Amino acid sequence: MIVLDSFAVLAFLKGEPAADLVEGMLSDPDGCTLSVLGVSEVVDHLVRLAGVDEEEAVLDLVELGLLAPAPLDADGGLRAGRLRAARYHRTTCAVSLADCVAADLARALDGWLATADPHLLDLCEMEGISWIALADSTGTTWAP
Repeated sequence: MIVLDSFAVLAFLKGEPAADLVEGMLSDPDGCTLSVLGVSEVVDHLVRLAGVDEEEAVLDLVELGLLAPAPLDADGGLRAGRLRAARYHRTTCAVSLADCVAADLARALDGWLATADPHLLDLCEMEGISWIALADSTGTTWAP
């Protein structure tokens, strides 16, 4: 299972450099998912920053098969909080709580996390979480 972070979904929807790779992941027979917070981030970005109609933003996620995210229970929330508390640093590892939820979900599913966020990729590397580095908006791909 591949866990996409919100950047991955937005890169696909906006036709950014990672779009082709994300498209392949979306058609992967093992499946893709987005965390509950990832759904929130995608909808927020599309509506607030890209000016997309709310219903259209939701329809985009439905069409991608991503509107049924893996549930976030109390244990997952605790693990993500602990992960951020252990690894967050404002300059060297500026990961959000949503990033940590996605990373923990990938670990819990014994899957992979797909992102272009270098801090999140650093966290995955440090934590032994399998990752897929995507090209960022400029076409640059993180390397350990």
